Amino acid sequence: MNKLPAVPSTSTGPLDQLRRPLRDLRLSVIEACNFRCGYCMPADQVPDDYGLDNASRLSFDEIETLVRGFVELGVSKLRLTGGEPLLRKGLPALIERLARIPGLDDIALTTNGSLLARQAAALRDAGLRRLTVSLDALDPDVFSMLSGGRGNVADVLAGIDAAVAAGFERIKINTVVQRGVNEQELLPLLAHFRGSGHVVRFIEFMDVGNSNGWAMENMLPSAELRDRIAQRWPLRPLQPNYVGEVANRYAYEDGAGEIGFVSSVSAPFCGDCHRARVSADGRLFTCLFAGEGTDLRPALAQGREALVTAVAARWQRRDDHYSELRGQAAVRNRKHVEMYLIGG
Repeated sequence: MNKLPAVPSTSTGPLDQLRRPLRDLRLSVIEACNFRCGYCMPADQVPDDYGLDNASRLSFDEIETLVRGFVELGVSKLRLTGGEPLLRKGLPALIERLARIPGLDDIALTTNGSLLARQAAALRDAGLRRLTVSLDALDPDVFSMLSGGRGNVADVLAGIDAAVAAGFERIKINTVVQRGVNEQELLPLLAHFRGSGHVVRFIEFMDVGNSNGWAMENMLPSAELRDRIAQRWPLRPLQPNYVGEVANRYAYEDGAGEIGFVSSVSAPFCGDCHRARVSADGRLFTCLFAGEGTDLRPALAQGREALVTAVAARWQRRDDHYSELRGQAAVRNRKHVEMYLIGG
């Protein structure tokens, strides 16, 4: 087993079994999605009408109480995810409430971008300042195939343009890389966004969930991809922006911006993981590859103090480091929560 590095902390909040503080919260506001991407929500595994009823999802009041509790425990960064979060009705109103929480320094949102054009201005006005858009191909046919026949790449590009017009800068473009599936799309994606100020980040295909047919031979390691890119555009490494940043950063030597690589499979970063995840129905997961979550709704019903106690107790028991153990017999057959329930 690889020895995990300790993460220094000045926090008065809880530390897990590996001395990792709680810093980031990834909160799913909805489990439904209008795409059926194979690595997340495969069309042959998830029906078109999949979704919880509204009563099963956390209400905006519950979400605000939950986020305030996490901030009390040391969280300063919040990312809203799905499913597709822009399907959640009234999302700008929720963001406006969350943006007023003292101590919450950063609110970001991850979206497939298909509904962004019509909502970008409202999201910006509500207080959202950072966006990540998932985009796995520019070719319309490849994009349609990857989204399960549900997506139009023109809508996503229009959403990015609308976000820029609304005032969003330095948008992150997340691309999941699958060997033999979208390899041919990667250099065109970089060419499209070079010089734009946006940051393309290549994510290794991961064994999240139980439905995406993951196999190691379908994973293109970041190091191999980086070498390919450098043959076209020389790169130089950059220092992380903060401890625990998931992407390794590189700049184009010609000054045309930067790109990133998220290498959970080939270069795990468990030792710096400060993230908790909460599903739309209020279950706490302490790892992207976790099997079962902790239902927070009973604690939420008792108020913020009970919630804080419950979350702290669960975090202090946390010892997850799945990516360090991947392939070992002890975890090989472990069931994982599906990605669409907790975001990426």
